[in-house]
Order: sequence, then structure tokens, then C-alpha cells
Amino acid sequence: MQYSILDLAPVPEGSTTRAAIANTVRLAQRAEDLGYHRYWLAEHHNMAGIASAATSVLIGHVAGATKTMRVGAGGIMLPNHAPLAIAEQFGTLATLYPDRIDLGLGRAPGGDGHVMRAMRVDRRGDTFPQDVVELMNYLGDDDDGPVQAHPGRGTHVPVWMLGSSLFGAQLAAYLGLPYAFASHFAPDALEDAIATYRGTFRPSAQLDKPYFMLAVNVIAAGTDAEAARLRTSVQQAFANLRSGKPGKLPAPVDDIESLIGAGMRTAVDHALRVTAAGGPATVRRQMADLIARHQPDEVMLTGQIHDPDARIRSFEIAAEVMQDKALAA
Repeated sequence: MQYSILDLAPVPEGSTTRAAIANTVRLAQRAEDLGYHRYWLAEHHNMAGIASAATSVLIGHVAGATKTMRVGAGGIMLPNHAPLAIAEQFGTLATLYPDRIDLGLGRAPGGDGHVMRAMRVDRRGDTFPQDVVELMNYLGDDDDGPVQAHPGRGTHVPVWMLGSSLFGAQLAAYLGLPYAFASHFAPDALEDAIATYRGTFRPSAQLDKPYFMLAVNVIAAGTDAEAARLRTSVQQAFANLRSGKPGKLPAPVDDIESLIGAGMRTAVDHALRVTAAGGPATVRRQMADLIARHQPDEVMLTGQIHDPDARIRSFEIAAEVMQDKALAA
């Protein structure tokens, strides 16, 4: 089973955006050595703890620092952009790095109402499905339209549908696109979305059968106790986000519940429940359970860890787990 990385380019407390981008490049280069198939970056705005706001720029930077691994967006929030602009950006990337670029598309704004206004997003009418089709046409071979994407036309950049609800599953199935579910932070509709996608999928020029990617938080370390402590960074970050106080990625703590409270701890752990966290044996057992339960075609691993070296080690352990041929048996 192919395994990939979703990187939010985290900016840890006490560090800088410049260092975060350097850490992203270092992780991507190590991930390529470890056999990771894709390395995706996500569009978020107005968040001091995430350095991937200019997603296509960072994709180009990572692709230029690696050699063979696919690099892409997980994803571009299409309502923030004109389809032609994204076609030109990813057409340029595909021209520079042939057969290595992926384009995952999301329907969310990547921020709150203030961000939507700053991005000039008009939500009075939802044109997302039409915008996806328009974008795909720009990347295809059609030369009849009055506007062409140059670069872009004829690059056939693979388009993915991202989502955390049935809407994305339905659209991916209707258009015959691969589908990645945001189970790493919004897993409530996971089972229904998988069933909808697989049950209503229509073959397309890009894909002849459903292809489903499961997103999983992975926090791996030498021991279960060490991983549990590392995990408190993302628990704090998620609690801060839910409280309307996003910031840089917090350092780990010894007692997460005393810091964020029992109620918030329960809510955070519910949202982050598609997680494999622990030492190597624990992560293997949890990953095997998730794969057996959801039967993904590929897994997308993500991990918000404060210490860049510990983050790399976590993905090293995860790669060792995923290379076990018995895992998906």
C-alpha cells in the first residue's frame, strides 16, 4: 500500500516561518528516502502556526529540493481562486516537474469570515462543482475555448477531490476523481463518505475505478509514553483553534487535561480519533486496525510535532510500519 505525507509546515513556538520551511524541505527529502509516495501541502490563511499559505509556491520549493516523489496540494481551497489562475500555477509546476505534481481541491475557505473577505470570496452562490470542471478543462487538451491556460493546457495534472462531508464524496464519484477524506481532523462522516464514493463512482478519463485515501494522524516515538507527550502539541493546537486563539504549534506538556480541561480534551480527542500514536508496536497495531476497518487504497499520514527531529523520527517509524507487507493483509 502506498503511503504519503500531508505537511502543514508547522511553525513551532520559539521558532520562525523561515525555519519551518527549512524543516519542511528536510522532512520531504527524508520522506523521499523512506519511500513516501506523495508529499502534500495545505492552504491555510491567517494562522501563525502554518507556513503553507502560498501553497503552490511552497510546492515548487519542495519539488525542486526532491527528485522523484510526487509533490502537491492537499489542498488548494478553490473558492479562494479563479480556476484559470490555479490552472496556470499548477501547469507551470507540471512543466517544471513533469509527472510529479498533484492538485487536491477543497471547498472550504481555509480560514474564517475575515479571511474570506480578505480573499474576496463571494459565498452567495456555490459554484465549486462548475469551477472544478472549468479547472480540469484548462488542464486538458481542449483548445476550442476563448481562454487557454499557458502553461496548463495538455499537462493533465491529476486532480483529487478533498472533503470531510458527503458533498465531496458525491462530487468525486460523479466526476470520477480520486478522493481523500479529512479523517485526521473531521472523521464523523468517514464511513458514510466512503460508502457514498465507492457506491456511486463513475469511471472517467482520469480514473477507471474508485481510489480512496485515508488521512491519519501519526505520532510515533520510541515508547508509548514519549509519543503521548509529543501528541499534546497537536491537542493544544486544536484546542486553541477551537477557542478562537490559533497560534504557533505549542511545546509538549506532561498533563494535557489540566491545561485545556476535561471537556475540551474529550472534544479534541474525538476530532483527532483517527490517529496512530505510540511506540512502533502500538502504531503498527493501530494502523492495521484503521486499514482493516476502512480499506483505503492509500494512506496519507500527518503529524504535528513540535521538535523537527522528533517529527522526522515519527515519520521514519511510520514508514517502517507501512513497509510491513502483512499490515494490509
